[in-house]
Amino acid sequence: MSRIGKKPIPIPANVKIALDNGTVEVQGPKGTLRQRVPNGIRFELHDQQLVAQDPDDGRAGAKFHGLARSLVANAVAGVSEGFKRELDIVGVGYRAEVKGRQVQFALGYSHPVVFDIPEGIEIAVDRNTHVVVSGIDKQRVGQVAANIRALRKPDPYKQKGIRYTGEVLKKKVGKTGA
Repeated sequence: MSRIGKKPIPIPANVKIALDNGTVEVQGPKGTLRQRVPNGIRFELHDQQLVAQDPDDGRAGAKFHGLARSLVANAVAGVSEGFKRELDIVGVGYRAEVKGRQVQFALGYSHPVVFDIPEGIEIAVDRNTHVVVSGIDKQRVGQVAANIRALRKPDPYKQKGIRYTGEVLKKKVGKTGA
């Protein structure tokens, strides 16, 4: 039995859970998420706590026990509080601007880079160089932030580009030569 899978998931008062066969639907103040559950994993609701039941089929199902619990716990946290990922844009002339459902980046290329904002994701830009990606689905928020970072990864020499806030980069030494 998984250590993570054994932990009960506390359910806030403003969150409703609907257990279907193979899915858990979580509804809260920020929205609704449906999470598929791997075969063999069952969830039971006991006095404002959701518990993942240990699968009966041994190791084959047990490997998904902690995963299923974590996915549902992330859904509960997402619909009640939400998730956000912050990025910083570093470089002379590098900036971002939100225009409708698109973000327009100036990243040192010969053309502006236009990034479409997916459904369920909100993007805010502060001071033209600080991007905040937020939403209720942790996986999608992280993937959108990674896609934005991939538009201009930080350069190891001058450290220009898009990086996560607080990310520590390894700086390479340039050529020392004649």
